Amino acid sequence: MTSKVVLIGTLALGVAGSVVAQNGDAGKAGPQATAVEAQPVARLSLGDEVSAVGTLRSSESVVLRPETAGRIAKIGFVEGRPVKRGDMLIGLDASVQAAELAQARAGLSLAQANFRRTEDLFNRKFVSQRALDEARAGLRVAEAADQAAAARLARMTVRAPFDGIVGIRKVSIGDYVKEGADLVNLEAIDMLKVDFRLPERHIGSLAPGQRLTVSADALGTTPFPATVTAIDPLIDAEGRAIRLQATLDNREGKLRPGMFARVRLSLGEAQSVLVVPEQALVPTAEGQFVFRIVEGKAQRTSVQVGRRQGTSVEITDGLPEGAEVVTAGQIKLRDGAPVRAVAPAAR
Repeated sequence: MTSKVVLIGTLALGVAGSVVAQNGDAGKAGPQATAVEAQPVARLSLGDEVSAVGTLRSSESVVLRPETAGRIAKIGFVEGRPVKRGDMLIGLDASVQAAELAQARAGLSLAQANFRRTEDLFNRKFVSQRALDEARAGLRVAEAADQAAAARLARMTVRAPFDGIVGIRKVSIGDYVKEGADLVNLEAIDMLKVDFRLPERHIGSLAPGQRLTVSADALGTTPFPATVTAIDPLIDAEGRAIRLQATLDNREGKLRPGMFARVRLSLGEAQSVLVVPEQALVPTAEGQFVFRIVEGKAQRTSVQVGRRQGTSVEITDGLPEGAEVVTAGQIKLRDGAPVRAVAPAAR
């Protein structure tokens, strides 16, 4: 009986010793490597581009208003349709002005006949020079009265000042309108203008004739080519920004005035530069840094960044081409931590 107890105690000590040995080995093992996503520093042909937002405007835009008060007698357009320069759009009741013109034409006819008779008599020495001068002055007064009456009659008709598309009218036939009242807007949209602003530091790289692309959120990412046509000589003192204007062809009518526009302007030729994905950058108060993988460990590396294009950021200093940088999982890392690169997760 005694020998069995001794044997069992020996086995128990042997098992305990084995467990202690295993625990001791586990304590000596190093930390596990953190799984991260990584990409190499690559080269990309990157242009010196700037982006801005702006607003599309008609190449010509006007709200038509009458020069004189009157009652609307005719409307000569269909809303939302194109019109030509000189087309009659709105006619006011002009019966009084037409009568005044007829009266002025009659007076002009009489003055012309009187001048011809007086001139004939003067040539035959039957009247004095004074009589001829009075007849000539009377003719000029009658001509001026005729022109004034014709101008008053013309002002009763509102015509299109340029080719364009009329908007939605604000009046109807029979309305009495005062001078200066809004009637309808007219927009020339075959060519559009886009106004935008850029920081003043770019002033040395800007010039009329530069090419750019314009896109509208309402139409997706489709780019529309445009050309810088004007640069405001006055820099905004509050925002330190330069106001620019560009024009673009809109004969297809896809764009409309008032749309929000995104502008991309190239300021120089494309250059081959080192880039990393923007998600690799970790911003701090001291600047930007990345985690570079060196011999299986994360190495915190400060970098200098430059231009951006899409999701790529130029690295001007701090990394060589081909260096592997962490693009996901940085939040779990510290300098010198062991890491292992894994395939990017599906997104």
